[in-house]
Amino acid sequence: QVQLVESGGGLVQAGGSLRLSCAASIPIFSINAMGWYRQVPGKQRELVARIFRGGTMYHADSVNGRFTISRDNAKNTVNLQMNSLKPEDTAVYYCNALHSGEVGGRLYDYWGQGTQVTVSS
Repeated sequence: QVQLVESGGGLVQAGGSLRLSCAASIPIFSINAMGWYRQVPGKQRELVARIFRGGTMYHADSVNGRFTISRDNAKNTVNLQMNSLKPEDTAVYYCNALHSGEVGGRLYDYWGQGTQVTVSS
């Protein structure tokens, strides 16, 4: 029911910046939570940042202070501003949405296709 499309990935030098965007097919104010995950081959997918419907934000310790999640309700997009990038940040980044069709219903995970971020040393 929710389609997510990421954009903004690419190749950058260490210390550089990228801004990832995730466009949702429904108004994001109706989505319980949206977030960004990343995954490196051979490793588990990890939560990078999340923003809840009420505006509360979470950032993983590994990116806190460097990455910032934000949203634009008018454009139905969630963004991830990534500054001071490190080679360790190299991964495929996935947009995620937690959504239920009705109050009290089960929350389901929806995923974008992923966008590659590569940070060179």
